[in-house]
Amino acid sequence: MTNRKTIVVALGGNAIIEEGTEGTIEQQFANTRKSLAAIVGMIREGHKVVLTHGNGPQAGVHLIRNEAASQQVPPSPLGVIVADTQGSMGYMIAQCLSNALLKDGVKKDVVTVVTQVEVDPEDPSMKNPTKYVGPFYKVEQVEALRQRGWIIKEDPGRGFRRVVPSPLPLDVVEKDIIKDLIDDGKIVIAVGGGGVPVRKDSEGCLQGVDAVIDKDRASALLANLIAADELIILTGVDRVAINYKKPDMRFFDRLTVVECEAYLAQGQFPKGSMGPKIEAACDFVKRGGEKVIITTMENATLAVDGKAGTVITA
Repeated sequence: MTNRKTIVVALGGNAIIEEGTEGTIEQQFANTRKSLAAIVGMIREGHKVVLTHGNGPQAGVHLIRNEAASQQVPPSPLGVIVADTQGSMGYMIAQCLSNALLKDGVKKDVVTVVTQVEVDPEDPSMKNPTKYVGPFYKVEQVEALRQRGWIIKEDPGRGFRRVVPSPLPLDVVEKDIIKDLIDDGKIVIAVGGGGVPVRKDSEGCLQGVDAVIDKDRASALLANLIAADELIILTGVDRVAINYKKPDMRFFDRLTVVECEAYLAQGQFPKGSMGPKIEAACDFVKRGGEKVIITTMENATLAVDGKAGTVITA
């Protein structure tokens, strides 16, 4: 195959924990094994692949553990939770992918890089957090939680939850290491959960930030920094649609950045679902990326060959 590309593949949350399951480790391993068949196809075709992943349900479990064990051990801050899940989920994805490649007769090393992502401590979201994390609380618990310095908001119709900042990613600290690894033929798993948020102090040293970064935004930034040809965002739908789940729903095979931004302005892509994916896609293309494909896990290999998904270009 001549047209070998560098591709960043952002795995959706459903790649590891399927909706409607308990999310036991056994279920997560089974679901990961099932999810990676399309990735094997990409690697077999000779593409250089970097995998990224979300960590919402896994980080939520850590936050519940924090609560349950708060009388016995000090709680972990968010940045450490992201690092923990990068390690545990990276292990799971790397092992499942290595085994799948072995069965397919493909000799490739897979490595997980615990990744730090720089953010601006003055990012507007630091002053007005909106990202829901962790368990739901009852109204009578809210005051005690606020005494801890937490910001608690109502998650409409579901209960009260903690909200934390979700600043925009500015730089990936380990970008050069990741680039060296893929140029050496390794398959890399990086910026899991959006990466560990860090800031630079007055001396240029890194410090952790109590925040979470959108994994699609971080994936798009990493893709630009390593000069990837394509970004593939895997989600629960085969193609992007407007008027979603309405009688006049319309699917797209192709969209331009201008069209995406117009539909975003109309509120077609909600903040909690397709919105961040479309924003990340526009970011990648505007910074010089060739194209973004949004599709399902099952269709990932077909999408690389132009046979599935929605393609977003300049």
